[in-house]
Amino acid sequence: MTSLLKNIYSPQDLQNLSLKQLEELAAEIRQRIIETVSVTGGHLAPNLGVVELTLALHRVFNSAVDRIIWDVGHQSYVHKLLTGRQNRFASLRQYGGISGFPKPAESIHDAFATGHSSTSVSAALGMALARDLNGATYDVVAVIGDGSLTGGMAFEAMNHAGHLKTNVIVVLNDNEMSIAPNVGALSGYLSRLRTDPKYSKSKDEIAELLQKLPHGNKLLKVVDRLKDSLKYLVVPGMLFEELGFTYLGPVDGHDIKAVMTLLQQAKSVNGPVLVHVLTRKGKGYWPAEENPDRFHGVGPFDVATGRVKKAGGAPSYTEVFGQTLVKLARQDSKIIGITAAMPSGTGLQDFAREFPRRYFDVGIAEQHAVTMAAGLATAGYRPVAAIYSTFLQRAYDQVLHDVCLQNLPVTFALDRGGLVGDDGPTHHGVFDIAYLRHIPNMVIMSPKDENELQHMLKTAVTHNGPVAVRYPRGQGLGVPLDQEMHCLPIGRAEVLRDGSDLLLLAVGNMVAEAMAAAEELSRQGITAAVINARYVKPLDEELILAYAGKTKNVITIEEHVLMGGFGSAVVELLQQAGLPDVQVKRIGLPDEFVEHGKQSLLRQQYGLTAEGIVEAALAWGKDVKKVRKLKAIRAKG
Repeated sequence: MTSLLKNIYSPQDLQNLSLKQLEELAAEIRQRIIETVSVTGGHLAPNLGVVELTLALHRVFNSAVDRIIWDVGHQSYVHKLLTGRQNRFASLRQYGGISGFPKPAESIHDAFATGHSSTSVSAALGMALARDLNGATYDVVAVIGDGSLTGGMAFEAMNHAGHLKTNVIVVLNDNEMSIAPNVGALSGYLSRLRTDPKYSKSKDEIAELLQKLPHGNKLLKVVDRLKDSLKYLVVPGMLFEELGFTYLGPVDGHDIKAVMTLLQQAKSVNGPVLVHVLTRKGKGYWPAEENPDRFHGVGPFDVATGRVKKAGGAPSYTEVFGQTLVKLARQDSKIIGITAAMPSGTGLQDFAREFPRRYFDVGIAEQHAVTMAAGLATAGYRPVAAIYSTFLQRAYDQVLHDVCLQNLPVTFALDRGGLVGDDGPTHHGVFDIAYLRHIPNMVIMSPKDENELQHMLKTAVTHNGPVAVRYPRGQGLGVPLDQEMHCLPIGRAEVLRDGSDLLLLAVGNMVAEAMAAAEELSRQGITAAVINARYVKPLDEELILAYAGKTKNVITIEEHVLMGGFGSAVVELLQQAGLPDVQVKRIGLPDEFVEHGKQSLLRQQYGLTAEGIVEAALAWGKDVKKVRKLKAIRAKG
């Protein structure tokens, strides 16, 4: 069969295709996505669910001129294939390849960079207002999933859009509801009726006629009330109508013709419109249809069976966290598990099964999750909010104002602390230390391995104040797990290796790299002490100052941005202590957004490996010797 996809260089090439050809193209696109993601990993189920919807969007709108904003953006693979990137599609999420999310720097068809949810309607409204101010006429479309619609920001934007009454189209991609033919047919009829100019004209004529009759205004009010009452009975989108949107749908999102018809109707409406599209996640690939959650974001897998190709070895930090929290919850009935729509991603699925009354999934609503945890803590509970590092950014004010200000015992389990790999700059958890350590009452700890993680969790849920436990994505080191958990003294570090020439002061997953670097440095005649800081806040001031004074040379190592991070905290400590002879070098991430790529490759690129630490130490050591020699010469002179 002739390939249709290979001849699609831009969305304009869709205009000449028949409906039958569009349907054939949809099947071809699905196969291309399945084959590619089976190798690269990525968001499979969401993209398989929006194939027809994306084709319809690009058939009705011109994405080179109109603005299409994808909420979260993990469902934009079809969009990328249709907008000139099919020849690079095999590089999806690979280092130097195309991003797994919309990226304006990558294509003029990507209107807005997205990676976090619930932002599309706000961005769309801003673009629509800019269009109006500039006197332009292009369309602005926000494509938002029902999951993203659980975020309060989406409703804030819709409320404002309804108030302003500017032209903006919101496409609600709903993959949770099924279609009832009678309701769908009736809604489709009402949608056509309400967008027909003749209908609007007849309404005006009836109003004018009634007003000419005795008591006409009263009659008009009765008719309006009756009309609204009927709409509440038969129109499923009254919530959106009350927000000021014209509601169209629901429509079968896998019926290209029906979706195109509804989108064309939406273009003809003045004011904000919501188009309700019903889709099925994983559509066309049975393993993803049956397990849409597992195939939402998936690693490489076998296409024939759907089995994910997992590397053997040690359990992941996420798995150890989940298992440990279950053990702790068995011992303490006050422990609560909270997630923001990521039960499996954060490892809380076992907790949810065993303690359903103590488990809460709040949807994509991190701000609410944090303040709800604060409320639970005021009543004596010990809530553990398991939230990816990058997503806790969304709840900064709630952490500060609602938790830390009141010094409440809420534990933040920060999964994906550090470089996350293929999801790239929107998901790297490399800012958490900087945005948390300056908040009073906050304790921040990071384990050197998975065994220390379980002891840190025990410490966190027994501490009478807020604690953030930061741990990386991926497998642990394979160390044995202690059967009994114990609390670690707050603010106490751990000396792993003694030395007199140099202090390697590391935190989290960089401790193992520091130990390996110290071994190599010893072979080159340099004795390096290694301290596992454990705590970013409070620092073990006594121990750090003692070794800094002893070695005079300190290298801090962290998988985090240098600005405001762990190394900055150490420099502040040394400055306050007045140790002028101590030289400090900080190893971490520069002041830039790190692109996507395998974690191992990115760590190598930024020197966050044993080899990188050794190389930096040797080069820096030569510089330190030169500086000290110059100081000595000046002192004599």
